Amino acid sequence: MSGNDAEPTRSGSKRFRSLAAFAVLDLIFLTAAFLTGYLVRAVSAELPLALPFTAGGGRYALLDEVRALLADHYIGPLPDDNTLAYGAVRGYTAAVGDPYTVFVEPQAHELETQSLQGEYGGIGVNLTVNAAGEIVLDPYRDSPAARAGVLSGDILLAVDDTFLAPGTPVDTATALVRGLVGTMLRMTVRHADGAEGVLTLTRERFEIPSTTWKVLPDAPAIGLIAVSRFSGKTPTEVQQALQELQAAGATSFVLDLRNNGGGILEAAVAVAGVFLDGGVVMYETQHAAPEKTYSAPANAGSAAQAPLVVLVNHNTASAAEIVAGALLDRGRAPLVGQPTYGKGSVQLVYDLSDGSSLHVTAYRWYTPARHEIEDGGLPPTYVVDPATDGSDAELAYAMRVLRALASSPPAPIAVDGEP
Repeated sequence: MSGNDAEPTRSGSKRFRSLAAFAVLDLIFLTAAFLTGYLVRAVSAELPLALPFTAGGGRYALLDEVRALLADHYIGPLPDDNTLAYGAVRGYTAAVGDPYTVFVEPQAHELETQSLQGEYGGIGVNLTVNAAGEIVLDPYRDSPAARAGVLSGDILLAVDDTFLAPGTPVDTATALVRGLVGTMLRMTVRHADGAEGVLTLTRERFEIPSTTWKVLPDAPAIGLIAVSRFSGKTPTEVQQALQELQAAGATSFVLDLRNNGGGILEAAVAVAGVFLDGGVVMYETQHAAPEKTYSAPANAGSAAQAPLVVLVNHNTASAAEIVAGALLDRGRAPLVGQPTYGKGSVQLVYDLSDGSSLHVTAYRWYTPARHEIEDGGLPPTYVVDPATDGSDAELAYAMRVLRALASSPPAPIAVDGEP
C-alpha cells in the first residue's frame, strides 16, 4: 500500500481491504502465476496470536487436554509452542468454513504486503515455476537483475550457497533473493542455451511495476496495457501507459487482466475510472450496514472514449473482476478469453502482533448491473481458448474486435465467430 492507502485507527495500526482469490496464501503476488486476488483494508487489532492454553479449564480447555495427552504419549518430539499455536489458529479459521477467511504466517504476510506496497529490497525479478519444477526468472526493466545480466527465461539454480532443487517453493526462492538494501548475493543461473553462470548482484530498493505496456508491432494503432495486480501505484502506471501509448500513435487499447489475482480496492476503482466517464463501478454490501456505491469521477477518464477490449481468463480474480465487470456492464468494453475466477467477497486483513495476519470475509460486491460473481465468475463476451502453439489467440481475437469497433460504420461482431 502507498501512504495514501493506510488510514490510522484507534490502536495506531494500519487498515486495508483485500479481495483474496485463493486461500493458499503461502504463495504471493510476485512469485506464482497468480494467486491471491486482493481487495485489502488493513484493520488494527489488539489480538493475541495464539489461542490461550489455560490450566484448570476455561474456554479452550479441550486444547489443554489434547496438548497434555500429546506431551505424555506422543512417540516423537512435539513442535514448539509457536508452531502448535499456528496450527490451532489455522484449525480455528478453517472451522468457519469460508475459504477466504484464513491465517497467514509472518513470512508470507510480509511478502504479500511488500507486493501491495509496490516496492521492496531486492533485485527486481519475477519468479515463476516451469513444468519441471524449476524456478524461472524474468527481470523487470532497468532492475538490478537486468543490469547484472539475468535474461528472461533463465533458470535459477542457487542463491549464495543454497541449491534450489526442482520442486523448491517459489516463496522460498523469493525469501533468498530478498534482503537488506545494499547487501550482495550470488546467483547461479542457467541460460536458454544451457550455459551456466554466476552473477553477483547488490540488493536495491526496487519498485515493483504492476503494469507493462507496448504498441502492438503488427497494429501500431493498438496499445496493449497489461496489469498484473492492483497495487497503490497501478492507477499512476496506467495513466503513464496511456500517455506514452497515445504519444506513440495508439488510438485503441487492449486491457490485459489475465492472471491478475486482484489487489487494492481503491486502485481497481481508480483504474476503471480511467476508462469511464463517471458512473457506477461497483456496489458493496456488509452485515448491518447500508449498501455503498463506488463511482468513477465524471469527466476524469483519460481514455473514456477510446475503443477498448479486456482480456480475461480463469485466473482473473477479485479486484480484476471489479474492473472487468464494470467495463462490461457499462457497455464500455467486451471481454475476450475464458470465464473469470469468481471472487466477489472482500476481506478485512488484521495485522497480528508477531507479523502474521488474519483475513476475515466481511463484505460482498456486485457489478454495476448487480451481478454477483461469487463462484461463477464473469462470462466473456467472446470465448477464446488459449492456443496450443505458443501464439496469443486471445490477443489476436481482441485485435480483430478492435478493428471492427473502429470501423465506420461499425462492422457486426459475431458472438460465435470472426468479428
